[in-house]
Amino acid sequence: MNTDRIYAEQLANEYAPKDTSKVIALRKLDAKAKLPAIVFTYSLGIVSSLVAGIGMCLSMNVIGSGTQTMFILGVVIGLIGLCGIGVNYPIYLKMLAKGKQKYAYEIMQLANEISEK
Repeated sequence: MNTDRIYAEQLANEYAPKDTSKVIALRKLDAKAKLPAIVFTYSLGIVSSLVAGIGMCLSMNVIGSGTQTMFILGVVIGLIGLCGIGVNYPIYLKMLAKGKQKYAYEIMQLANEISEK
C-alpha cells in the first residue's frame, strides 16, 4: 500500500472546493435529528443520578434525622433514581430512532445530491 499516495489524496480532498452550503445543511439536519434525544437523555441522567444520590444520603444517615422512616424513604428514593438511570438508554434509543425517521427523507435526499456531484 502506497502511504504517500493515500496522504496526497487526503490532502487534496481537504483543499478541493466543496459545495459547503449543502454539506452544512446536511450537518444541521443531522444535528436537528439527534439533538432532542441527546438533551433529554443528559437531563434525565443528571436528574436521576441526583435523585439516587439523595436516596443514598438519606439511607446512610448523611442527611435527615437518621430514623427508620428516613432509611426506608432513602431506599425508596434511591430505587426511583436507579430506575430513572436504567430506563434512560432505552428511551434515548427510541427518541433517536424517531428523530432519524422524521428527517430521514430530507437527509437522504441531500446526501444523494452531494454524492452525485
